[in-house]
Amino acid sequence: MTLTQEWDKTFPKSDKVNHKKVTFVNRYGITLAADMYTPLNAEAKLPAVAVCGPFGAVKEQCSGLYAQTMAERGFLTIAFDPSFTGESGGTPRYMASPDINTEDFQAAVDFLSVQENVDPERVGIIGICGWGGLALNAAAIDTRVKATVAMTMYDMSRVNAYGYFDSMDEDARYAAREALNAQRVKDYRSGNYELGGGVVDPLPEDAPFFVKDYHAYYKTPRGYHPRSLNSNGGWNKIGCISFMNMPQLTYTREIRNAVLIVHGEKAHSCYFSRDAYAAMVKDSKYAANKELMIIPGAVHTDLYDQVNVIPFDKLEKFFKEHLK
Repeated sequence: MTLTQEWDKTFPKSDKVNHKKVTFVNRYGITLAADMYTPLNAEAKLPAVAVCGPFGAVKEQCSGLYAQTMAERGFLTIAFDPSFTGESGGTPRYMASPDINTEDFQAAVDFLSVQENVDPERVGIIGICGWGGLALNAAAIDTRVKATVAMTMYDMSRVNAYGYFDSMDEDARYAAREALNAQRVKDYRSGNYELGGGVVDPLPEDAPFFVKDYHAYYKTPRGYHPRSLNSNGGWNKIGCISFMNMPQLTYTREIRNAVLIVHGEKAHSCYFSRDAYAAMVKDSKYAANKELMIIPGAVHTDLYDQVNVIPFDKLEKFFKEHLK
């Protein structure tokens, strides 16, 4: 595996941390690529945080910004590309899976737990956008994850099965299944997987506001990256089909370790976080260390890269409290 060595991030390089490329392997044998950020002059064993997301982004975009910023605040961090995307392995390309992508987080915890300069009892994760839901899913299965942050999260199972704002009924869902399975035959016959398209460009005048927000990030110098699915051709048309059939937040009420969910008040996606938090704490014995933080006036993509909006002070406090 050949990894890009030059600095090709969408954010400036910090002079307060060391940076290097690393790889690790998940339990499906897929090699994942990551950027590791380490505080300068760190001596004792450090708390560590693995970061991934948004769904369809790469580590050179906002997950790297989060990782670098948290490293400036004293954590050893990695921002990784999930299976089938970016510089990570896995074929065919541009596929997603609720199981494999949850495993990607667990593999990141494997990797961090054996680093000589990491305290394996002080490992946390941050998931952004679609990876916020996957982070909660990972926390539900992996007791080694001592603290979890879900930023501007999507529940990818819910949005694939029910559409935005739960607009799809059973008949619409059946029609979607028919179309996706017809696409499977088409792809198999041709020997190629058709891409579904990234963020729409050029932007229609009547595009919903959140599509305009995505365009302003992924399709402009602010956030564009040549390896980003959302910036370019998108996922395969059948890339997310398995999410329709596999609810991923079933056991979040059983998460015993700390969880912080952060969302923008004006985000189209805020209902995912509000509902995920409500389900996680309802009748739960473990609600005391769960928190929902709503950022006034913020939209979905503000929490991608707007450092004056992202509550990094809160994230630092949260991880220092629960990774001690």
